[in-house]
Amino acid sequence: MGEIQRPGALYQQVAAEIRAAIAAGEFPPGAALPSETQLIARYNVSRPTVRNAIAALRTEGLIEVIHGKGSFVRALPTPALTVDRSVTHDGTTYALGHTWENAEAPLVHRTQATSTTAALLDIPEGEALFGVDRLLRDPATGTRALHRTLIPYATADGTPLADNPDAEPEQIYATLTAAGHQLTWTETVTARMPQPDERTTLDIPEATPVIHSMRIAQGADHRPLLLEDLRASGARTQLSYRITAQQNGTETALTASKIHSNDH
Repeated sequence: MGEIQRPGALYQQVAAEIRAAIAAGEFPPGAALPSETQLIARYNVSRPTVRNAIAALRTEGLIEVIHGKGSFVRALPTPALTVDRSVTHDGTTYALGHTWENAEAPLVHRTQATSTTAALLDIPEGEALFGVDRLLRDPATGTRALHRTLIPYATADGTPLADNPDAEPEQIYATLTAAGHQLTWTETVTARMPQPDERTTLDIPEATPVIHSMRIAQGADHRPLLLEDLRASGARTQLSYRITAQQNGTETALTASKIHSNDH
C-alpha cells in the first residue's frame, strides 16, 4: 500500500487505515497486527507516527499491546453475567429478577438532591435525601456492581423507611405498596467511561465503558418516589428486560423500560 491520502494528523490517518482494515476483516479479533517495521513500510511513515497510531487505537480499546509479543486486535468478550432487571409481585411480596449478595455492609448517608437527581425525582435541587450505597457481588461469577438508592425524606416520612432506609429494594417496594402506592418503574441505561474509583472497584479493563442504569420507582400519576442507580462493567455485564405491550390511549406501544408491579 502506498502513502495514505486522508486529511488530519499523519498518525490519525494511519490509525484510520488500520481501523478500516480491522472493520473489513483483514485483521480479525485476536489476530496480531503487522510489526512496527511492516506498518512503516506499508504506510510509508516514520516509527513515531506508527507508535502514535497504535497508542490511539489502544486508547479506543480496539487493540491491546502485549509486551514482547506485539499488538493484537482486541476480541469482544461475551459478558460473564446477564442481569435480569424484571420485577415481579405476587400481591404481597416483590422479587427482583437477579439476586445479588452484599460484598460489604451498606453505607447509609444523608445527602441532597443535585441538579441531575432533582430533575429525575421531580423535586427541588437541595432537597434532603437518604442515600444508601452498596457494593454488590454476583454469587456465581463474582461480578461486582455498585448500587445507590436515593430516597427523598418526603417518601420515607411516615413509613419504616424513615428508620431503615437501607432496606433491600424489594422490601422498599413492599413498604411503599403497604403505604398505598401502586408502583411502576422507569429505567434508563447509558454507557460511559468509568471514573477512576469505579474502574478500580469494579475491575474494569482499560478503555471499557461502565453500564449505568437509572431506575425510578413511581407512584400515583407517575410521581417519582425513589431513584436506584446501578453501575457495572460493560465487559462483564449485560442487562436483560422483559418487553410488554403497554396501552397508551388508543395506541399500543412496546416498552422495555417500564416494568409493572403486576407482572408475573
